[in-house]
Amino acid sequence: MQSEVSQQEIFRAKLNLETAQMPWRDMQRYFASGAALFVSPELDLVEAAFQMSRDNTAMIEKWMKAGKFGKVTDDQARCWLEADALLWAVVVSPWVLVQPVK
Repeated sequence: MQSEVSQQEIFRAKLNLETAQMPWRDMQRYFASGAALFVSPELDLVEAAFQMSRDNTAMIEKWMKAGKFGKVTDDQARCWLEADALLWAVVVSPWVLVQPVK
């Protein structure tokens, strides 16, 4: 029987394997449906996805108050489209978490 820590490590590894770099133009439909969430480059995208999957509202609210996490804004979407930006993305259904490539 695996410990809780091992299961969490396995899940984080799975999330890491599910991340991909995608052009913003290919993700606009998620923005239009309100499902695109911004993750600041200061945060670890996989950790953010893990916390979302665990419904860790305390951590997510902390990030939101700091402006490091939240729905993609119209201004962000416009800038990324104009720049033909490439972003990291990972799905935590029903959300798509996106993070600018450093």
